[in-house]
Amino acid sequence: MSDSDDVFDFKPPPVEVLWRLFAPLRAYHRPRFFGLENIDPKQPSLLVGNHTIFGVLDIPHLGVAIYRERGVILRSLGDRAHFQVPGWGKLLKRLGAVVGTRENCARLLQSGAHVLVFPGGGREVARRKGEAYKLMWKERTGFTRMAIAHGYPITPFASVGPEECYDILVDANDVMKSPLGKFLDRTGITQKFLRGGEAIMPIARGLGFTTIPRPERFYFQVGAPIDTRRFAGKYDDTEVLLALREEVRMAIESLIKKLLAIRAKDPRRTLLGSFLNRSRDDD
Repeated sequence: MSDSDDVFDFKPPPVEVLWRLFAPLRAYHRPRFFGLENIDPKQPSLLVGNHTIFGVLDIPHLGVAIYRERGVILRSLGDRAHFQVPGWGKLLKRLGAVVGTRENCARLLQSGAHVLVFPGGGREVARRKGEAYKLMWKERTGFTRMAIAHGYPITPFASVGPEECYDILVDANDVMKSPLGKFLDRTGITQKFLRGGEAIMPIARGLGFTTIPRPERFYFQVGAPIDTRRFAGKYDDTEVLLALREEVRMAIESLIKKLLAIRAKDPRRTLLGSFLNRSRDDD
């Protein structure tokens, strides 16, 4: 099966099946959602947000909530490396993800799908120390080009909570400065297989001395869609692409800041806090 086959052969699982499947994760992370009304089932959009450490803890919560509350199944663009992992890649495809090529993105947009994309890609997933909630987009403008070319609005969203599930003990910078890193660099392995070091995942500690994520509460905010029709026909204009990219970046950073403030005041942020305040309704 080719990459493009996954775009059209996808049949979404029943929403209640997914809701029950992820019930244990919801109990563990107790997610809160804001702005889901900004997802319009009748107006497909390109959802753009921040990737968090390891990139897999939070997105199932958001995807299932949008599916259940708004009747919208998100089609996610993923790094090709995900789909090369036996079992894992197959699971992602069953949940609607496809290899994140420009061709696949175009096919999804042409089909009228709601598409999820992370411009930070693998670099945002492979966090370094002190990089929590920072957008690592470099100069990427592919998502703005695709949105303008297909007349798609861009819906910014933010996720907060996963970064606190772990303490990074060793990051890519540490590895590259070590004898092992210098060896990998000399042999060309770093450039050939690790994207110059960007694909080196951190070694992190979660709950206690384990790699199990801490039971931090997750927070999600979906912002108002950004209309791209004012840039119609300018999908090859670098200045326009960068300006729209900056507009989206600022919107996401604003949402992250808002969620951090909500979390700071939430008495149910921790598992213990949720137990002690179990009779208190969320605002």
